[in-house]
Amino acid sequence: MSDTAFAENYLSKLTELLPKLDREKLGQTIAKMREVRDNDKTIYICGNGGSASIASQMVVDIVKGASYQKKKRFKMIGLTDSMSTLSAYANDVGYDIVFLEPLKNFAVKGDMLITISGSGNSANVLRATEYANEIGVTTVGLTTGDGGKLKDLVDIPLTLPSNHMGHLEDSFFIMSHVLCYAFMEAD
Repeated sequence: MSDTAFAENYLSKLTELLPKLDREKLGQTIAKMREVRDNDKTIYICGNGGSASIASQMVVDIVKGASYQKKKRFKMIGLTDSMSTLSAYANDVGYDIVFLEPLKNFAVKGDMLITISGSGNSANVLRATEYANEIGVTTVGLTTGDGGKLKDLVDIPLTLPSNHMGHLEDSFFIMSHVLCYAFMEAD
């Protein structure tokens, strides 16, 4: 396969996946984000690996892009963004609680947790989601394939039927931009 043919094939498969994004659930997520912002609550976000970088970028887009020079501003915390805290918990206690423990410090009823997990089975994401559900935090999960365990734990599952990690991460970025630009351009 030529390089051009590879590029065409990759983009064609990505383009086939995009219509499968659940617009209704994206709309529900936007509405819930607006409610959280308007009630002066906080959005938390987490993921591992590439999902962590998508989470960090979404924090930038929301805290700066969707809040700068706006009357109503978002409070959003990336649970992946403090490497010192994350690595202290991972090293001293266990990687499965690196998102759970900071949530215990900060999260309250009415907040929101957005999780990003390719498999939907990352133990640290699942533990944080379970805790968030226990205390009345709205949970959203961006995941893939069958959604893993995460799909059934969250209030709003945003699941894509694919197991190609490149296409999925591209789609996660697109979903995060839909969520962010709803406030940057339309709100």
